[in-house]
Amino acid sequence: MALNNSSQLTTVLAGNEEKLLACIHCGLCLEACPTYVITGNENDGPRGRLYLMRAVAEGRLEDTSSAFGRHIDRCLGCRACEQVCPAGVEYGQLLEASREVLSEAQPKSDVANRMLRLVLRHVWLSPWRLRMFFGASRWFRDLGLARLLLKLRLARLISPRAEFALALLESSRPVFRSRQASSQPNVQGENVFLFTGCVGEGLFARVNRATERVLRANKVDVTTPPDQVCCGALHAHAGDLEGARQLARKNIAAFDSNAPIITNAGGCGAMLTTYAHLFANDEHLAERASSFSARVRDVSQQLASSGMRMAESSVETSVTYDTSCHLLYGQRSGETSERMLRAVTGDKFVPLNGSERCCGAAGIYNLLQPDMSQRVLKEKLDHVRETNAGIIATGNPGCQMHIGAGASLSGLSLRVCHPVELVDEAYERAGFYLAADDRGLPADEG
Repeated sequence: MALNNSSQLTTVLAGNEEKLLACIHCGLCLEACPTYVITGNENDGPRGRLYLMRAVAEGRLEDTSSAFGRHIDRCLGCRACEQVCPAGVEYGQLLEASREVLSEAQPKSDVANRMLRLVLRHVWLSPWRLRMFFGASRWFRDLGLARLLLKLRLARLISPRAEFALALLESSRPVFRSRQASSQPNVQGENVFLFTGCVGEGLFARVNRATERVLRANKVDVTTPPDQVCCGALHAHAGDLEGARQLARKNIAAFDSNAPIITNAGGCGAMLTTYAHLFANDEHLAERASSFSARVRDVSQQLASSGMRMAESSVETSVTYDTSCHLLYGQRSGETSERMLRAVTGDKFVPLNGSERCCGAAGIYNLLQPDMSQRVLKEKLDHVRETNAGIIATGNPGCQMHIGAGASLSGLSLRVCHPVELVDEAYERAGFYLAADDRGLPADEG
């Protein structure tokens, strides 16, 4: 990729000089970085990328800017490096600042980049177009067309990337049977708002309904604001920070209250917590954005705070858990999600080696950087095989689809679901969803 906007990039990174200089070059981040572990290339690790950022900020990288773009594009953005950094380097913010300018500097002949920008700006920013897109995707999936094309291996004739895209869609199918009732009546308890997400509601609406049922069974009153939109994570990861801000403004307005904001998607939750950073220099929105970010909680964090009723899942196979990177490093709630899962699976739970490592999904990284993504995914699937688990739970829809697609195409028999779906299944088995009495409480709580 040729960089033709180096002066703008220099200005952006120079404005983040203090954050760049925070790196003490200790190298503790290297072994935490999936791409560095795979390639062994210093420039594919956080420390090397920070060196490159500093060189650009100081105007020393004009002749090698294509290498800068290549190594920045290879980054998964998992933020595992932030967890081990003793200096507290805000790597994720520096990465997004770099990608913001790089996205504009991409050559117009780059078809993949042009398609990405077209979709992000003209589909993802339009609620009705996005609903149409996901409606068509569900129709294609539910009619079994994706499964048929995969079975006949017709997609492979187009490209491996097309085959994997179909496998991603197919892997969004439900693991457990769907329920007729969408949710329970509201109850007398703490009021929370549910952030449903675009991919979440578009392909995983069952996870949102399960989240509502589980929260209400634990006496949490759930409201779903109708005017909410996409969190903006895909835009931020692609460097379109203005698109992310456009969506963020709508969400800040839609959730204009003091109630906690509950998410069940690690990627969405991590993005929502960065609204304070997105509007830090906006005198009109900084305070509201900061309040918004402070109220974001994963469903597992909410249950750990408010209390969770115990029940036992009826699944007969062993269950393992893969931690969503952004749930762990962005929201700091990977452990609460695992505890929620262990509470209902008991001795059927099997720990996963490398659970804290990225699976290679990273938004749409798996489609833009397929080779590196597949190498990261292979390591994950090798560890999954070691567990002999029949079910793997993970707290992010992108991770669910990515692991599911990889397992399917590699011949690994594996069902992928969200931890709250197993809690929901356990609660139904325990009878927590019986008809409510006149006060709106589950019958067994009367």
